[in-house]
Order: sequence, then structure tokens, then C-alpha cells
Amino acid sequence: MLVTVGVLTAVAMTAVTGATMLASAAWPGRAPAAAILLWQALGLGWGLAAVGALAALAARPAHTGVAGGVLAFAGDAVGQAADPAREPIALTAFRVTCLVLAVALLALLCWVLAAVCAAVLRTRRRHRALLTLLARGDPKAPGALVLDHPAAAAYCLPGLRSRIVISAGTLDLLDPAELAAVLAHERAHVRERHDLVLLPFTALCRAFPRCGVTFRAQHAVALLVEMLADDRARRARPARELATALMRFGVAGASAPPSGALAATAAGGQGDVTARVTRLLEPQPGLSRLLWVGVCCSALVLVVVPAALFVIPL
Repeated sequence: MLVTVGVLTAVAMTAVTGATMLASAAWPGRAPAAAILLWQALGLGWGLAAVGALAALAARPAHTGVAGGVLAFAGDAVGQAADPAREPIALTAFRVTCLVLAVALLALLCWVLAAVCAAVLRTRRRHRALLTLLARGDPKAPGALVLDHPAAAAYCLPGLRSRIVISAGTLDLLDPAELAAVLAHERAHVRERHDLVLLPFTALCRAFPRCGVTFRAQHAVALLVEMLADDRARRARPARELATALMRFGVAGASAPPSGALAATAAGGQGDVTARVTRLLEPQPGLSRLLWVGVCCSALVLVVVPAALFVIPL
């Protein structure tokens, strides 16, 4: 099992190093979808590898990988109660500690993800109820609800009963073409469920609140999600319309979206908005086919290797 521990530890360390490098890389803006895929693989691969490495330290050599080794250790531990000489108590205590840590880490990741999902669902349910009371339709913003608020705001509440919300201040701020581009951006968020992409990274930040890598990952993925929605919007509208809308939001100081919502200007500070505007007005070529294949293969290896070692011995 030592080789398995070494491979899983290497995958976990590679995921952390890769996340640090990806957070500062320049190419993700050229291919947001590929970068999001790699971010997801880094997160999932790290979780599988970290849990697997701890479990492998507790496992006995088996023909069915880490899972079989853990079961073999559990069976032997029961038998060792009647035969203390079979394995030193200190080694058994070490194996038990590693197994407890593996279970605790897995439980933490699952619990935090479930808690974040439940909190978002509750927040969105309350917000939809408020919109039913306070919002109205307006022919200037087809398919959206309008809130009578003077500040500029535009956001969506994804889900089975999705909503796109525009403030009265936004109607005054944007011309019809710019408003149409913003609505196309928000529809992309709703249609492609970008909120589900962000949830695991929000959960990682909750699970490890003092880890800078997780917060950089969340920020990077949030920006990539906005870029992806920008790309979808400019398929229907000229890129300049969305770019000028973003600049107007920046000058007006657009309001932050409520919890659980996605907004066109919510990915970060003014620097992120400027980067998106530059990207819209000065588009760069996407990744070559070879680089796309490389990203997909890297993502596949990061997930498949630790997952396979749970059932395949090394």
C-alpha cells in the first residue's frame, strides 16, 4: 500500500500546485470552459486523493485496492482483540487514527457541500417570495422582473423557478441594446446552471476558511463563469453592447447581488470587470485543439487515477 499512498499523495500535491498555477495563468480567459473543467478536476481529484491517501495508510495490502484494504484492516482489527500479538498496538493505533482522519475529511467535505446547498436553496426561496410581493414586469425588460430601486442592479436567481431581476435604476442607466445584452448574459447563467459550478468551491472555502488556495480558486472560477456567460451573450448581441453596459455599471457603482444570485458584475472588483471589458472588445484566439486535448486529458487523469486506486491495487 505504500506505493498507493505515494501516488495518491502525489496527486493531492499536484492538485494544490496546479490550482496555485492556474489561478495566476493567463490562458483561462481564452477558454473559460476548458479552465472550469480543469478547476473542477483539480478540486475533485484533490478530495479523492487526500481521503484515499489517509485511508491507504490504514489499509492492509489487498487485491481490491484501498477500499478492500480498509475492509481487511477492519476485519483483522476485530480478530486482533483476541490475539494481541498479531500486530503491535502502536501500529494498530496509527492505522485507526488514519482511518478516522479519512472518514472525518470525507464527512467534512460532504457535510459542508450539503450545508451550502441547503443554505442557498433557503435563501433563494425567501428571495423569490419577496420578488412576488415587490417586483413587477416591464415591457422594457422582457422575461425579467423589475424592482423599483434607484441603484443599478441586474442579477438572476437560478433554479427550477429561475428569475432574472433588473432594478429601475438599471432601466434608466442602460439603453435598450445594452439592456438586451445584459439580459442575454443573465439568461446564459440561468440556462447553463453556472451556480452549480460555483457551489463546490464555495463549500471548499467554508471547509477550509484559512486556506488561501481555496479562495483564489473560488474567485477564479467565479470570473470564468462570468466570462463564459459573456461569450454566450455575444453570440446573440454585439460584444460592444455588453462591454459598454459593464462600464456603465462600473461607473454607477452597481449594487452587489443578494446571496445565492449571479450578477453580471459580481465576479470581483473593478479589475475583473475591466479584464472582461478588454476581453470583449479585444478578443483573443481560443486554445488550439492540441491544448484542448491536453486540458481534457489532465482533468481525466486527476480524477480517474485516485478514483481507480480505491478499487484497483497498485
